[in-house]
Amino acid sequence: MGRHGTIAGRKASQDSKRAAVFTKFTRAIIIAAKNGGDPAYNASLKNAIDKAKAINLPNDKITRAIKKGTGELEGESYEVLAFEGYGPSGVAIIVDVLTDNKNRTTSAVKHTFDKNGGNLGAPGCVSYMFNRKGVILIEKTDAVDEDTVMETALEAGMEDFIVGDDYFEIRTEPDDFFAVAEALREAGYELLESDIEYVPNMETEPKSDADQRALKKMIAAFEDNDDVQKVYHNCAVDLDGDEE
Repeated sequence: MGRHGTIAGRKASQDSKRAAVFTKFTRAIIIAAKNGGDPAYNASLKNAIDKAKAINLPNDKITRAIKKGTGELEGESYEVLAFEGYGPSGVAIIVDVLTDNKNRTTSAVKHTFDKNGGNLGAPGCVSYMFNRKGVILIEKTDAVDEDTVMETALEAGMEDFIVGDDYFEIRTEPDDFFAVAEALREAGYELLESDIEYVPNMETEPKSDADQRALKKMIAAFEDNDDVQKVYHNCAVDLDGDEE
């Protein structure tokens, strides 16, 4: 099924964690708005708002988050952090967080690694196994022509085009990401996901079914933490399916 699993599986997972997802996207808007509250002049903010609207975050929450980021409203002060470590079978994991309490979050991340057969490592211990890339997902439907999507993205600066079971994945260099995403939106495509991510340049297979189950539990525990924005891994098998 590929690194992203299936669109249906990802939507179901997102729906089951709606409140937590709202919290994560609200924080992302606050951070992005620190560099300016007008999305017309702040590409990161525009991207954060577009993603928040895609998961139906209410407009009043978006507005409040922007005002907290710009300082018009008093709010928490968040710090951007990334933790690196290993899961079962030596699978490389990067955990991106936004936190208002570094000590609390560090302790929680370490506990999650330890509890599920992994270990928190030093900065840089696994990031060399990943490249930073812009990643855009578009659902594959009868109304979406593969060649037209590819041409639109290519003209805007796309680097790679991957066809999944039920999605098209467009990859870009980080500097080209916003231009490609905007070109696709202007062409009328709905972007199911769009972000600058860690994409693995080498993958690791779980050594056993038990390790795969433990890895799924670890990632689910990270994603249940409100401080965690995103979890990246280099596991070679899909981890989005239902727990056995």
